[in-house]
Amino acid sequence: MRNIFLFIRRYFNFLLFLLLQVISVYFIVSYSRYHEAAFGNIANSLTGSINKQYNKIEYYFQLSKTNDSLVKANEMLYNKLRNNYNISDSANKIIIDSLKIDSIIQFRKFRYISAKVISNATSSQSNFIVINGPNVKGFKKGMGIVGVNNNVVGIITEVDGDYATVMSLLHKDSRINGKLFKGGETGTISWNGGQPNIVSLNNIPKSAKINKGDSVLTSGLSAIFPKGIMIGRVANFTPEKSTNNFEINLFTATDFYNLEYVYAIESADAEPVKKLLDKAKASIN
Repeated sequence: MRNIFLFIRRYFNFLLFLLLQVISVYFIVSYSRYHEAAFGNIANSLTGSINKQYNKIEYYFQLSKTNDSLVKANEMLYNKLRNNYNISDSANKIIIDSLKIDSIIQFRKFRYISAKVISNATSSQSNFIVINGPNVKGFKKGMGIVGVNNNVVGIITEVDGDYATVMSLLHKDSRINGKLFKGGETGTISWNGGQPNIVSLNNIPKSAKINKGDSVLTSGLSAIFPKGIMIGRVANFTPEKSTNNFEINLFTATDFYNLEYVYAIESADAEPVKKLLDKAKASIN
């Protein structure tokens, strides 16, 4: 308390000056319409600026909630894509009105399920991604993973409770079927361990017509990914000297430096196809 009195005593003249200034401004603003309007404009501008900054801060802290809602919305939209259904041709069928034909759920071929990325590597030869979420316990080994923009990310290799490990497209052992959008030629996508945004498309013949920027999509020749999911765009290509194929490099459609949410793709064909392949391999052996 003594220090407060000493402070007031030391700066009494200055504090009195400030008080008188405030009183003067008050009287000027109160009894002059011009000054009242000018002060009102300044106050509104200052208040608006403060509110704008506050809203920015509030929006920043709400981003996580916003992202979660957008991921759920994308999941719902992806599950309505035409490519996710295997609808039979009913042009030559006679349909009785009493039959249950008002739903296409029975024809669903692929289903998208959201998860959150909690670990992601891009700097080694064997890059893995770890995902987490309440839906993950229902995931299975071999399920395809795509990003929020429906671009190829990788394939699940292990599932443990609410966590799953994904072999990234940026893994030396990753192999995914891809095709050129324009020509339709199919090949294998692999990574040579170099740049984390460059992968290779192999086994494309020199007869193929290729241009820089051409899209490369999933071929649909496996039960892991639906046909037509974006893998990347042609960065450059050169003829291989020892083969009749091109050496093609792609810019990945997925930004592996910025993965926050992903979708696992549940395929209705995955299990039947796997059983058939296992049976075929067993018969050969």
